[in-house]
Amino acid sequence: MSNYDVIVVGAGPAGLLAAGRAAELGKKVLVLEKMRSEGRKLLITGKGRCNITNSAPISEFITHVFPNGRFLKKVFSQYYSKEILALLEEFGVDVTLERGGRYFPTSNKSADVLKALLAWCRKLNIEIQCHYKVDDLIIEDNTIKGLIAKGQRILADKVIIATGGKSYPATGSTGDGYELAQKYGHTLTKAIPALVPLETEGDLAQKLQGLNLKNVKAVVWVDGKKMGEAFGEMLFTHFGLSGPIILTLSRIAVSALQNNQKVEITIDLKPALDEQKLDQRLQRDLNEHGKKKIANIFKFWLPSTMVPVFIEHLGINTEKECHQLTAKDRKQVRHLLKNLAFTVSKNRSFKEAIITAGGIPTNEITAKTMESKLIKGLHFAGEIIDLDAETGGYNLQIAYSTGWVAGNSATNP
Repeated sequence: MSNYDVIVVGAGPAGLLAAGRAAELGKKVLVLEKMRSEGRKLLITGKGRCNITNSAPISEFITHVFPNGRFLKKVFSQYYSKEILALLEEFGVDVTLERGGRYFPTSNKSADVLKALLAWCRKLNIEIQCHYKVDDLIIEDNTIKGLIAKGQRILADKVIIATGGKSYPATGSTGDGYELAQKYGHTLTKAIPALVPLETEGDLAQKLQGLNLKNVKAVVWVDGKKMGEAFGEMLFTHFGLSGPIILTLSRIAVSALQNNQKVEITIDLKPALDEQKLDQRLQRDLNEHGKKKIANIFKFWLPSTMVPVFIEHLGINTEKECHQLTAKDRKQVRHLLKNLAFTVSKNRSFKEAIITAGGIPTNEITAKTMESKLIKGLHFAGEIIDLDAETGGYNLQIAYSTGWVAGNSATNP
C-alpha cells in the first residue's frame, strides 16, 4: 500500500460518509475494516429495515441526544437529514416517512442503504480493504502521520477513527477505537450499554412473555424518585422488559444500576385516564355487569392474555361477582392498572444493546471539524464519540453527520 491523504478506520455509516466526502474533495482515501465485509451493524439496524434518519428540526433533534446534544449544532449545520436522504435517493434508495418522523427505505431493506453508500464510494474510487485490523497509530510531535495495520506502516496526513462503540460486538464493535485514543492521551467516558433491554426480578414479566403493549406509559424510578417517562410500545420477555419505550428509558436505568441504586419501572396501562376517570370507568363497567364473575370483566380493561396473570397478581377471588367487588378491591385494581411495577435487577449486555453510551468526550473534539484537540490530523466520527440518542433514526444521523464533517475537514492543512 502506498501513501494516502486520508485513512478511515471502520466501514460503517460514519466511516463511509467520511471517506466519501474526503474523496469528493479530491483526496486519495483508504478505508480499513477489520471485519470481512462493510457495514455489518448497519444491516441489522431497525430490525433489518434501517431507520435512516428523523425529520425533526435540529433544535428538537438535539433534545433526544445525550449527554450533550448541543455539541452537534455545528455538525448538523454542515450536514443533516435532507443531505443524507438526497445522497441515498441519488443512488436508488426510495424512502418513506413513518410515524414519529422516522425515515425508512421503502423496500424495508437495510441492505439497500448499505449498497447505496458503497456505490457512492466506488464511484469516487475509494479503496476499501476488509479484514484489516489497525494495530497502532503513527504519531510524531502530536501530529498524525499514519497507522500500522497487519504489520504495515501506512502513511497519511489525516486519520479518521470510526470504529463504533461496544454494542453488537459480533458486528465488529468491540471498543478498538477507544484503546487507540486512550493510548495517545484521550480520556474515556465509561462505555455502557444504551437502548438495551432490562432484566426484572420475580416471574411477572416471564408470565407475560411475548405480550406486546401499545399506547402505554412507562416511568423509571431511581431510589424512589421519578427520573423519566416514555409513551408508546413495549414488550414483555422471558427475562424482563424490552420494546421502544423501555429502550428509551434504559439509559437512566443502566446509569443508576452502575451506581448500585434501586431501579423500578412502572407501567401505566391506562395513560389516557386519570385516577378519577378510571375509577368512574371501573364503576360503570362493574355496575353494568354486576352478575358476571370478576374474571369476565377484566377483558374490557386488558388484553386477554394478560387477564389471568393480572388477576393472580391482584390476589382477588375470581369467583366473586362484579357487584361484590369492594371499594378497596376497586382501588387495588385501579392502582395496578396505573402502576404495574417491576424491579430492575440488571441490564442486558452489549450483545443486545443497540448503541453505546460513553466514549471520547466531546470536550476533547472540535465540533466544527471533528478533529482531536490533542492530536493534529486525528478525527473521530460516529458511535466512538460520547454521544448517544433515543430510538428513531437519531443515532444513525449522528454517524452520517459526524462522518461527513470529519471527511470534509480533511481538506484543512
